[in-house]
Amino acid sequence: MTDIANAAPGVNAEPRPMTREERKVIFASSLGTVFEWYDFYLYGSLAAIIAKHFFAGVNDTTAFIFALMAFAAGFAVRPFGAIVFGRLGDMIGRKYTFLVTILIMGLSTAIVGILPSYGTIGIAAPILLITLRLLQGLALGGEYGGAATYVAEHAPHGKRGLYTSFIQTTATLGLFLSLLVIWLCRNALGTEAFQEWGWRIPFLVSIVMLAVSVYIRMQLHESPAFKKMKEEGKHSKAPLTESFGRWPNLKIVLLSLFGGTAGQAVVWYTGQFYALFFLTKTLGVEADRADLLIAVSLAIATPFFVIFGALSDKIGRKKIIMAGCLIAAISYFPIFKALTHNANPALESAIARAPVKVVADPAKCAFQFDPIGKATFKQSCDIIKSALAKKGIPYENVAAPAGTLATVSVGETVITSFEGESLDKDAFKAQADGFNKSLGSALTTAGYPAKADPASMNTPMVVTLLTILVIFVTMVYGPIAAWLVELFPTKIRYTSMSLPYHIGNGWFGGFLPTVAFAMVAATGDIYYGLWYPILFALMTFVIGCLFAPETKDRDIYAND
Repeated sequence: MTDIANAAPGVNAEPRPMTREERKVIFASSLGTVFEWYDFYLYGSLAAIIAKHFFAGVNDTTAFIFALMAFAAGFAVRPFGAIVFGRLGDMIGRKYTFLVTILIMGLSTAIVGILPSYGTIGIAAPILLITLRLLQGLALGGEYGGAATYVAEHAPHGKRGLYTSFIQTTATLGLFLSLLVIWLCRNALGTEAFQEWGWRIPFLVSIVMLAVSVYIRMQLHESPAFKKMKEEGKHSKAPLTESFGRWPNLKIVLLSLFGGTAGQAVVWYTGQFYALFFLTKTLGVEADRADLLIAVSLAIATPFFVIFGALSDKIGRKKIIMAGCLIAAISYFPIFKALTHNANPALESAIARAPVKVVADPAKCAFQFDPIGKATFKQSCDIIKSALAKKGIPYENVAAPAGTLATVSVGETVITSFEGESLDKDAFKAQADGFNKSLGSALTTAGYPAKADPASMNTPMVVTLLTILVIFVTMVYGPIAAWLVELFPTKIRYTSMSLPYHIGNGWFGGFLPTVAFAMVAATGDIYYGLWYPILFALMTFVIGCLFAPETKDRDIYAND
């Protein structure tokens, strides 16, 4: 332990080579965190399939939004996990706390793999699924702060950005690993078998990963900074009160949230998750092909986490994070439009040649979301929008006078809807079948593709665009662990840094796919959901530039 004990230099210490023990700390912490992110992201990658198994009995748009809400539920409780496990980490130590978190995560994930579907146990299926997602979120809320703090407290001054950047790669590597396992299972079993039962295998694989992770983490020693503080009796006996009940520290917590992690989070989830949803749900790219495209872009861009982390040791954390937020915000619209052009050029051509317009009385158009599965959407406007949402067709809303029967135009072709509220089930079905047949024929004639054609896809350009989106992620995420660690004193560091990180990533970021998809469903504009990450990224850029401190030269032991 001599090398590690000496790894807590003051601000004037010279940077030195990484020791063998430090390499072990980084590897063990990172590997365990990769597996934990793998567990967490499996659900997001399989949201469309899970929607069919656990949210049956509602319309397709509602089922997918429900699946995304269950995905977001795991993010919603992450701040509470940060509070619970952050407090434990500051009181009893970093090592034992994130041993507990990985056990909770691994077991919750494995149980999803054997959970009966809606068709077997009814409403209990989605309830149990969401409960497991909540447990995963609680565990992850305590995981990141522990791993980042543990590694940073082993790092010599002048290399904290580099050392903690390896932890920053774990979320992307976990996503990459989940996409790879899904791709292998889907191709080994075939799409039909995978969607029926094979999707459970990646969840069950987590049992093996859990065993490996626990074994590795059992070999670690406690952080030298925490050990020294404990021996001197300076540890906090009320980390929650000291972190959030005293204005000087609470002010830094709020600043790190609105001037750092909120923008970082939306850039992260746009570049990785929303890009995947956009490819599959909006552009109609086959799931296995979309997974492979994302995985390739992640593999290319992941080294930039370390590059930007190391660069932040030289030029500062703040400059890189703020630049990433700004560049992402001004680039999203052109990049996602370029994705449409290169991934599904037939869709882009059809939109330009024969735009779809829904002409209806706004008061007669309901939002296409049915929380309890009882709505039937039988008004003329709703019938049109339900059909378009199911086909993934973008459209423009045009207001009509009150009482007007809704119509949909595909280029020059106009199709009149019908009012179905007074019809019985059989009559409504007959009318709906006729309407859908006419709409489908008009869309086909206008050149709207049922799905993206791989032969017409510009694959190298799609990979390039996705890689650029991930590089934005590396800019905002690579340096942020070191920045958060350096903002707070050792005795309350785990608690203080965990909460703003998980509010930012759990709430601002975690709800992005759900909110953005709902925004698209409400407006018919396939790019409208991008306003969500753009506005939060710009907010963080402004607040961060004006008020956030630069921390790269701070001695993280000076105020303990």
